[in-house]
Order: sequence, then structure tokens, then C-alpha cells
Amino acid sequence: MADLQSKALFERARALIPGGVNSPVRAFRAVGGEPIFIARAKGARLFDVSGGEYVDFVGSWGPAILGHAHPDVVRAVQEAAERGLSYGAPTAGEVTFAEAVRSLYPSIHKMRCVSSGTEATMSAIRAARGFTKRDYIVKFEGCYHGHADHLLVKAGSGLATFGVPDSAGVPEGTARTTLTLPYNDIPALEALFAARGAEIAAAIVEPVVGNMGCVPPAPGFLAAIIDLCKKHGAISIFDEVMTGSRLARGGAQELYGLVPDMTALGKIIGGGMPLAAYGGREEIMNCVAPLGPVYQAGTLSGNPVAVSAGLATIAHLTPDLYARLESLGARLESGLREGAKAAGVPATVQRVGSMITLFFRDGAVRSWDDAATSDTKRFGTWHMGMIARGIYWPPSQFEAAFLSGAHTEADIDRAVKASNESLAA
Repeated sequence: MADLQSKALFERARALIPGGVNSPVRAFRAVGGEPIFIARAKGARLFDVSGGEYVDFVGSWGPAILGHAHPDVVRAVQEAAERGLSYGAPTAGEVTFAEAVRSLYPSIHKMRCVSSGTEATMSAIRAARGFTKRDYIVKFEGCYHGHADHLLVKAGSGLATFGVPDSAGVPEGTARTTLTLPYNDIPALEALFAARGAEIAAAIVEPVVGNMGCVPPAPGFLAAIIDLCKKHGAISIFDEVMTGSRLARGGAQELYGLVPDMTALGKIIGGGMPLAAYGGREEIMNCVAPLGPVYQAGTLSGNPVAVSAGLATIAHLTPDLYARLESLGARLESGLREGAKAAGVPATVQRVGSMITLFFRDGAVRSWDDAATSDTKRFGTWHMGMIARGIYWPPSQFEAAFLSGAHTEADIDRAVKASNESLAA
């Protein structure tokens, strides 16, 4: 439950900001409560405005893979800020950052910095359309790729949380250029390309979905997307805004040994600052202005402060970090699963590396239709119990939780204990 100071701040916010929040899922409506206002964060801990302490499994929705306020990242930001926040001109840091990203993602021959994941996916699709001279794109139900008009069709995340299949304000004609398919359905994908392959500019996918909860790809699904795009002259785009450098240094494409045509990145590569990127094959990226006719620009793109945070974070993405995240993730997965079983509560735990979701339903979740059968009321009750016990978990059944290198085994055991008690309440 929100403390009195958070409640007072929320009342002030609601008079000024739609719903009192600057991103919908923060409103806690899906779990029947009110948001907690955070004053500071350190390591794996959040502290609210009244001094309450929580073990954090949101991690700023993914970027905080090293934990909050890592000293090297903070130092890099401070030093960069002292030199100026933004110049509107090229910097050496941008070049070093691009080199670092390319070293992690061999599929990215050239890239462009932007300021958000939405910009990254939107710009990647525009480049794909410009390169292929086609209009239609393919996306998969439950995958959220940001709030660009043509991507708000059968998306997950906040849209799923509030039961809104599409967004108002999206022109019908724009939505018609987006073709949707069930996630993990290879026959449906093959049938669509067989029927309309010559019209399709690109297929975009979260290689591991995080925006309907953690849903891994079925064997062969991602490879089928890449192969069918290649066969029909379309562009395969991996939206690795969430999975990028989280599942491995080189993201899901490293984990699964795949090479998409284009990649969208965000979150971790920015070290918690507003920084994202898109890139891919050189001939595609050469279509982007000033080299080509695909226009994309941004005043704060690749600004020196954000780039410094990203470089400081990338320096800590070591094999030891990923081994630790895997160990902690396995411990949490086992604890949550065993606790739900002991309580006799229908539940499924799904995890890939340091992304994890406890679905309140029986059986594996492979698609949005599966996820949608989850007991969201039970999740809300469980979530309130977790908050009351000092565990900050995503306030939506349809969002993945994240671990960081700052978590300890004791933190994991505390979360499992809190879950067990919440299930029994």
C-alpha cells in the first residue's frame, strides 16, 4: 500500500499529469492500488519518499542490470555533465559508443543513436520501408514495440494491462499497414508470407517477449522469421530494447545464434539514461539521411552524458555477471514455483536468464491468448502482498521482472518468502 506521502504526491500529480503518471503501467491500476513514489535507489534497493525500503525487481523496467547508482556509471555521468549536457554536434564518445555496440552485435554494421526504444523501433521500420519500397509490416500479438501509431496494434504491456487492444488516435489507415500474427505460430507466419510476401517490408519481433510477461520463442520460430524475410525480400527486425545485453552481452541474437537484418536497442545500452539505437546491414542503414532519403533526426540523440553512462555500463557486461544472473534467476524461479505448488495455487513460472514472470494460470504461456487467461485478480492480491513485505515487483501480470548483479541470494530468498506468505494470505 502506498504511504501517506506517496498518496499526497499522487493527488497532486493527478491534477497535472494524465492518471498522475508519465507512463501508464506506473499507475498501479492493474493491481488495485496506488503508486509508491520513489526518492532514491541504490544497488538492488528502492527507497520511497517516506523512507520505506524495497528489494527491486523492476530495475527501471530493465536498464539497471548492474543495480542502481553503480559508482562507475555515476562517476561517468558526473564527469560528462561537467563538460556540458549536450552540444548538438558530433563527439568522440558517440564514435566509441558505436564501436562498442558493434562489437557486441556483429549483425549491426552501421547504427544511429536515438533517445528511446520507441524511436529505435519506429526508425528501424521506416528504414526498412524505405529500403524495400514496401508499406506493410508484420508484428506479433502481445509484443510491444513502443507507441508509434503503426505499432499500437495488438500490443502487450500497458495496453494489455488495461484491456485496450488498440489505441485511440491511431488512424485506421495506418493500422491497416500492420499485419498481426500470434507469437510462436510458425504455420501462420508461413501462410502470411506465402500470400503477401511481396508486399511486406519487415517483420518485427521481441525475440523473448517481456511485454506480456516473459515468453520465450518456440524452437525454430525466430529462425523462421529471418528465413522467410530473406526469401521474400523483407527485413527481419529484432526488437532487443528489453533483451539486448540482458540475456547475453549480444542479446537474444547471441543467445540463440541468429543474425537479423536490423536490431533495435535501448535500456541497458544507455545505462539508465535516455539512450537507444537502431542499426543493421550497411546497405539498409545507408538509406538513412544524410546518405539516403529516409529521414530521421534528434537534437539529443547520442548526447554525451547518456553515451558516457552507456559506455560505463557496457564495460561491466562480463561473463561473470551473466553467470551470476543465471544462478540468481534459477534460484528465484525454483522458489516461486515450489511455493505456488505448496500453496495449491495454479501458477506457471517462466524465465529466460534474468527475465522472469509468475503467471497465475496452469500450463506454459506461448502466446498472448495463453497469457490472457491468467488470473489478474489473484495477481493483484499477490502483488499487494509483495509490496507490503518490501518486494517491488512489476505492477502488471503482463510485465517481466528483472534481476541485477546487485541482488544477493538473501534478496532472492526474501522475495520467495514474501511470495509464499502472499500466496497463503
